[in-house]
Amino acid sequence: MQAEIITIGDEILIGQIIDSNSAFISKELNKIGVSVYQITSVQDDREHILKSLREAEDNADLIIMTGGLGPTKDDITKKTIAEYFNDSLEEDISVRKNIEHIWEVFVKKPLMQVNIDQALVPSKSQVLMNKYGSAPGMWLEKNNNVFISLPGVPYEMKALMIDEVLPKLRSQFNFPFIMHKTFLTYGMGESMVAERIEAFEDNLPEFIKLAYLPSLGRVRLRLSAKGMDKMQIESEMEKQTRLLLPQIEDIFSGFEEDISIEAIIGKYLTQQERTVATAESCTGGLIAERFTANAGASKYFKGSIVSYTKETKVNVLGVSEVLINEHSVVSAEVAEAMAERARILLNTDFAVATTGNAGPTKDDTAEDLGIVYIAIATKNGTYSEKHSFGNHRVKVINKAANKAFELLQKEILKK
Repeated sequence: MQAEIITIGDEILIGQIIDSNSAFISKELNKIGVSVYQITSVQDDREHILKSLREAEDNADLIIMTGGLGPTKDDITKKTIAEYFNDSLEEDISVRKNIEHIWEVFVKKPLMQVNIDQALVPSKSQVLMNKYGSAPGMWLEKNNNVFISLPGVPYEMKALMIDEVLPKLRSQFNFPFIMHKTFLTYGMGESMVAERIEAFEDNLPEFIKLAYLPSLGRVRLRLSAKGMDKMQIESEMEKQTRLLLPQIEDIFSGFEEDISIEAIIGKYLTQQERTVATAESCTGGLIAERFTANAGASKYFKGSIVSYTKETKVNVLGVSEVLINEHSVVSAEVAEAMAERARILLNTDFAVATTGNAGPTKDDTAEDLGIVYIAIATKNGTYSEKHSFGNHRVKVINKAANKAFELLQKEILKK
């Protein structure tokens, strides 16, 4: 089965918001064996929407739309879908009751007619109940094609995909088995990794593909297999994993399997009943943000001190002013002191610290732009590493955060 995703809304096309919905939908469809043929973004315009629906029907078996289901006049998706299916809108009682419940319990304001009108759906559609909002999802079928319309609000769309769309697709269609295995590597560029494992890649079976997914300071290697024989795929994937691992042993840090390195670290820390804290300067709290994005992080992450200025390093974190004056804020000595103080103040097993020049100016340090010191403090000692991450501010900050997670993971896994 092939799918096309259509996102509806001027706000996407003018860059006001980023289309994260398509990425989520694509990922979830891929898990059940549906290939996404195309992703299209269109205006809140009747002709544009109708044209995209006609083209999608020729391209794909499954068309999923998001957006344009709000209560305002510019949200015309529902009316346009009804026109495309030669249908009319009628009130769905279950949706009306859901809207009334939301307004009574959560909104606690008078229910306006524009909100009530969100209970209007094409008469040929099957309603997908939205537990978190007033706009329902809709499922329609035409010429052996399935059309699904979902609200554009990400958390509403995601809940509908997981709770309604995917179970209904599984019950109605037979899909091939798809398996991915993603290897996390750090410290080596994409071209060097590719050269090292060239022979391995050349000898992969036809139904297994290798993809290189580079980002700042790391490369993910994803093996993907697809077919109807689940046992064959699982067996061959296990075999290829055994063949690949020895070739990347020195740069391999774990399997991703749809979770981030910070989530992997969180699992390790939880299993070991140990904790971590951060003291961040140039990364500005990014490491802490990535930790706390994971549910249950409070079990292992105790907090962060974003000591962005010299005064904060001295007065809050407790780093010696004499030390800073002697070595400057961007130095191994200060990075290590930051990590040690964070570990002591927050009473953790580990602490990570970053200090560096993200740019665009050098401020009052002697170090070049892009130089970052990353320190790891443990109960057994503290060490730091110096890195040069280039001259682009965003690149420097993100590379520093990625490297910090890499160093922390290695420290946690030490025997």
